[in-house]
Amino acid sequence: MISSKIKAKLAGGSAIRKMFEEGNRLKAIYGADNVFDFSIGNPDLEPPHEVSDALKDLADNPTPGMHGYMSNSGYESTRKIVADKRSAESSLQIGPDAVCMTVGAACAMNDVLHSLLDDGEEVIVLAPYFMEYNGYIENHNGVPVIVPTDENFMPVISRIKDAITPKTKAIIINSPNNPSGVVYPASLLTELNDMLKACDHTIHVISDEPYIDLAYDGMTVPCALSYIDNLIVCFSWSKSLSLPGERIGYTLVSPKNEDYEDLTNAIVLSHRTLGSVNAPAIWQKVIERSIDAKVDVANYEHRRNLLYSNIIDAGFDSVKPNGALYIFMNTPEGLTDAEFAEICAKQNILVVPGAAFSCPGYCRLAFCVSETSIRNSRKAFFAVAEELGIEHKAEL
Repeated sequence: MISSKIKAKLAGGSAIRKMFEEGNRLKAIYGADNVFDFSIGNPDLEPPHEVSDALKDLADNPTPGMHGYMSNSGYESTRKIVADKRSAESSLQIGPDAVCMTVGAACAMNDVLHSLLDDGEEVIVLAPYFMEYNGYIENHNGVPVIVPTDENFMPVISRIKDAITPKTKAIIINSPNNPSGVVYPASLLTELNDMLKACDHTIHVISDEPYIDLAYDGMTVPCALSYIDNLIVCFSWSKSLSLPGERIGYTLVSPKNEDYEDLTNAIVLSHRTLGSVNAPAIWQKVIERSIDAKVDVANYEHRRNLLYSNIIDAGFDSVKPNGALYIFMNTPEGLTDAEFAEICAKQNILVVPGAAFSCPGYCRLAFCVSETSIRNSRKAFFAVAEELGIEHKAEL
């Protein structure tokens, strides 16, 4: 018999993965161009040339021991390059010891939570949020505490303050946000830091940052390291370099964190004992050579604009995202998000209900799909609006 805890999780499943599998089923029936699968944030752009160039060169010119063990925290050369980049962005003096190379951001988050949490301690999450946070927290016997954001998906500091208890150990922030695409301004980060510093015990801020290089309309994402003292960064190159299948990322403890020495040591220990041992050797070396590269952000911005226009022109409502890879659209009045997703599915539009992100009344759509699919979906969105009696705001 498997554990009762895992059995319950299996029964619940993942809404995103279920929609992803449904998309594959429908594509096999109707063809990929006739199924509009906005369910999963799987970047479809190829990695930038710096990545492929580095891979080729490493394969053609291997060095002795290139595929062997290194320190559990990763190659010092890689960690130094990461630390130097984040130092320049934050105006802090960050050394390589602050960094632990990880098997993506999910591994990074688990390393951090394993290092922080005793049984029953609480982690505040800001709805809407990436639903896997719940599993990561519960992996280490922590308790997620959900705090809703405002109508524009911005955190409300007073609500966070009211949710803090003696058991609160950390808060997870995610900017640009999955699923809303909202970017947190520097003023909000400063306000959050001031509030936490006034608390009677240390509360760490875990900044989940896989989307920090994906911002639109000329916006720059404020560097959380510059504004929050007790910060721990979890980062992945899955989105910025289109490497979701390669699993490479890092943790970084702010030099201003009052538990800096204990945390940096604990994260490396957790990384080893949770089974990762070390991040993939070759991908660390690739990152060294492509640290400043990123995917074609203008391409994503263009596709965001196309999908947003489809949604708005058909007569629906949504906040326009400033970053990440998603639009979090309002569901029409009188429908649950699950009901609306079912109606969309009849037109082969696949979306993820907002309840999966602890925010019912919305649906998430990923725009990291082909431009052809986005353009072809316009007629389907108009058909959904017509079925629901919603007046179009523009011509088809």
